[in-house]
Amino acid sequence: MALRIKSHWSNEGATRSLTEIATALASNAWRLALDKAINLHCERFVYRDDAQRLAVIREYLYFLIQIGDRLAHLSLSEAERRELITAFAAKVIEYVQDNSQDLLGPGDYGRTFIAELNERSGEYADFQLEDDGPSYAFLRHLGHEIQSLMGQDEENRWVIDQVMDKDGYEAYKRFAGAFGDLLDS
Repeated sequence: MALRIKSHWSNEGATRSLTEIATALASNAWRLALDKAINLHCERFVYRDDAQRLAVIREYLYFLIQIGDRLAHLSLSEAERRELITAFAAKVIEYVQDNSQDLLGPGDYGRTFIAELNERSGEYADFQLEDDGPSYAFLRHLGHEIQSLMGQDEENRWVIDQVMDKDGYEAYKRFAGAFGDLLDS
């Protein structure tokens, strides 16, 4: 079944606030991250437990927030970009908190997400989003982080290749397309 993400508004003539756009982006990012985590399982990579699967989802979310920030930088003023990305990240944090709590029990998962997001933001700062998508280094970093989470055992040895060569770029492509459509409509 094909993954459905929001790329158009039901009433295209209405003006949308940056917060409304951020909410749609967060929903899209969550769905894409979840889809890519599921795809790794479908490709016969093995998760140890739900905590590891959630960690992979978070890595995709860090990546997509960075992509969103780069795309916003190209099309919005600095104040608008800050408002959009702050609202986007805040909504993603809600998804992470709710889903982590459902699977892992009570905890302050949002605070951990913020700390890791800040760390990843610094790491991704040196990587370029080029006209045709994330640079090799950008995708390699995503793959490296997921490989670190999944381990080097026999089943997961090649997860970095799957993420770099296929899943990371596909997540970028779907997210960037929806980003542009939501911002333009």
